[in-house]
Amino acid sequence: MSDVFDDIRAACRAVMQGARHVRIREERLEAFAAALPEPRNAPGLDPAHHWLGHGEGTAVFLLLLDQVNFGSGWSAHLRKPPGLSTYFTTASALTRWFEREGAPSAQRVAALEEPEVARIFGQDGLPPGHPARELTALWTRSLRDLAGLALARRGGDWLGPVRAAEGSAARLVAALGALPLARDVQRWRGREVPFFKRAQITVSDLALAGAGQWWGRWDDLSRLTIFADNLVPHVLRVEGLLEYTPALAARIDAGVPVPRDSEEEVEIRACGLHAVELLVERLNARGQAATAQQLDQILWNRGQSPRIKAVPRHRTQTTFY
Repeated sequence: MSDVFDDIRAACRAVMQGARHVRIREERLEAFAAALPEPRNAPGLDPAHHWLGHGEGTAVFLLLLDQVNFGSGWSAHLRKPPGLSTYFTTASALTRWFEREGAPSAQRVAALEEPEVARIFGQDGLPPGHPARELTALWTRSLRDLAGLALARRGGDWLGPVRAAEGSAARLVAALGALPLARDVQRWRGREVPFFKRAQITVSDLALAGAGQWWGRWDDLSRLTIFADNLVPHVLRVEGLLEYTPALAARIDAGVPVPRDSEEEVEIRACGLHAVELLVERLNARGQAATAQQLDQILWNRGQSPRIKAVPRHRTQTTFY
């Protein structure tokens, strides 16, 4: 019986086969795979920016963090500490909130209003109509959606959806992916293409932070795909594994946003995801046990390097990444 991960892989394979704007340089995959670090040594979560080591409180932190783990399309408008990306800005700000108040109750988060969320994430004081205010309003909705799920079905237990998944990543992805702002399913030439980036990365984060704890154990963890956003495909483009049409490349290099749900956006995400599937196949054929989750960690962290950051990546205003 197929699951959500089969659906993601099949849809992305179909997009790759018919893509007009992006192609995979398959002739380069073997050499690139051979040069990758050992997958089992993929980096984990950075303790400098994440509220780790607090038992179930850390699990709550990660659930909330991945509810606001989007905003790359607004990055140019956000107030960020020097040297921090949008992701690390939000992770660090949420860490400071947890350090001040501890893990909040579902009732506390359900009552959040946009001005307080803006303060929590360092975006307060911006004038009405500022683009960052649109993002903090979306973060507020996303946090309140998760709180509503915990209150409606689990009596306010944040980890209720995790318990209900019973160690199945596919079940938790389905539950979290049903939330309005996380239903990461796009359309490409009439076909649904699911990605569920934020729902999948939640499972991964729980596994990375919760080794040895019940909320970090997932029977099907190896079934995760990459967490398709605008960074891992960008790394693959810079490394020469993805090639964009001259028109698409010129628009991205000029900083022109790629419209949400456009063919170009879906193809960038889908071809990036499928390219990593091909890398996993090659590593496994070489006798190196590897998963898409591990390669996502390796490639995402490579994307923090000045060399990769020096090249513009695509920007799309979306709640998916």
